[in-house]
Amino acid sequence: MEKVEEKGSITDTALIKSLVKDGYHISDDLFNKTLLDMEIMGLLNVNWLTKDTRRIEIVANKEEDDVELQNQKSLEKDYEDSFPEPNDNTN
Repeated sequence: MEKVEEKGSITDTALIKSLVKDGYHISDDLFNKTLLDMEIMGLLNVNWLTKDTRRIEIVANKEEDDVELQNQKSLEKDYEDSFPEPNDNTN
């Protein structure tokens, strides 16, 4: 994460080379899984530049305003309300 923050954005090959230079040796599978996990968590954006090269950049911190929070809560409530009520026939 720090390597990407230093540069703003970096290619995957440059990041791997930088990590190896610093003494970190990780497999391609672990590297890809880590990138995917960080992208899912909303920490990084990963985009394909070419067939074999990806661009990795930090997601800019955006402050959520009150309207966005209300919309999010409303959508969650609508989603929950879309499920039928369970029948409680315990007489």
